[in-house]
Amino acid sequence: MRILGMISGTSHDGIDAAVVEFEEKDGHLTGILQHSGSTPYPQALRSRIINALPPASTTLAEMCELDTLVGQQFAQVATETIRQSGPVDLVVSHGQTVFHWVDGGQALGTLQIGQPAWIAEATGTPVLSDVRARDITAGGHGAPLVSYLDALLLAGHPGTAAALNLGGIANMTVVPSAGELFAYDIGPANALIDAVVVTRELGAEGYDADGRIAASGTVDEDLLDVFLKDAYFQLPAPKSTGKEHFHLPYVEGILRDAGAEPGDADLVATLTELTVRTVAQEIRAHGIDLVVASGGGCRNGVLMEGLRKALPGVVITQSDDYGAPADDKEAIAFALIGWCTAHGLPGTVPGGTGARDARILGSITPGSGPLVLPPPAGSAPRTLTLSRA
Repeated sequence: MRILGMISGTSHDGIDAAVVEFEEKDGHLTGILQHSGSTPYPQALRSRIINALPPASTTLAEMCELDTLVGQQFAQVATETIRQSGPVDLVVSHGQTVFHWVDGGQALGTLQIGQPAWIAEATGTPVLSDVRARDITAGGHGAPLVSYLDALLLAGHPGTAAALNLGGIANMTVVPSAGELFAYDIGPANALIDAVVVTRELGAEGYDADGRIAASGTVDEDLLDVFLKDAYFQLPAPKSTGKEHFHLPYVEGILRDAGAEPGDADLVATLTELTVRTVAQEIRAHGIDLVVASGGGCRNGVLMEGLRKALPGVVITQSDDYGAPADDKEAIAFALIGWCTAHGLPGTVPGGTGARDARILGSITPGSGPLVLPPPAGSAPRTLTLSRA
């Protein structure tokens, strides 16, 4: 079954797409990555998304327009991807997260925009969307959903492994050799860095490319201590967060309260070190001996070198070594969720999200013809091997 997975993450800089052909035999699932790519949002659309995000106020009219515009952008990416790689049986669209409602440590709702009907109309292919909501109704956080992929990829490691995603938010799936898997959002990875870089116009890319800005600055230890006192870092797992908490006004408020006025490079260096400290603390706390990293933060040399220095004795590698290129892993994960839903299987691990039980995820928008799904699978796959075509 050929599935196109698409996602725009919490960096809201563009759409990642991956076409994976899955085949299951005797409990083992193989996935061949046949195409992958990333398409930046048009700058005007990205600016509108940023301006609508919390804590900014917005209108229902703006949300309606953005839902359509993001949906049309996803439809363009899907159409071009199919043109390049050939027809697919199912499109999975995560869409663009604009709000993740957490109250009292419990996720109560989540909103991803990008109307899937535009994709179905443009491609004629069924579309699976709204993949997080069902997990939340079962008491989970709806995140990190990539933990299902992590469980399959890291199965068999003799120690305690962790899959670390360094996107806008840092999240981690812990896979012990004995005991239950668990996963949670650690805190900001690139979210605060990107917000400062964009607002202060520190780079045309909109992020700290290769960590060059952080490398030119000095960490302000006093300011870092203030950031580290955030109550979120002390909450037990499972927990989830997003840009409704970690955003530019959050940074500005801490600077104001601390009476700090760091230079641009020093602020970026301090925010980068915030990610290093919070991630390293969690890795040490769980006795992890293998870290498999993915996400845009993998390309930040200061961030990755900081983790290696903070975690001597821990093997730190990238998901590329497991067949899931670091920049494509989340798109692959949603393609996998699509395969599970199409076969009547849950796409979550309860320990990964904190849900009562695993759930079949998403809602399906039919394509141009009758909706035809494969026969339900008798059992879930136990392992997964990924490779490139």
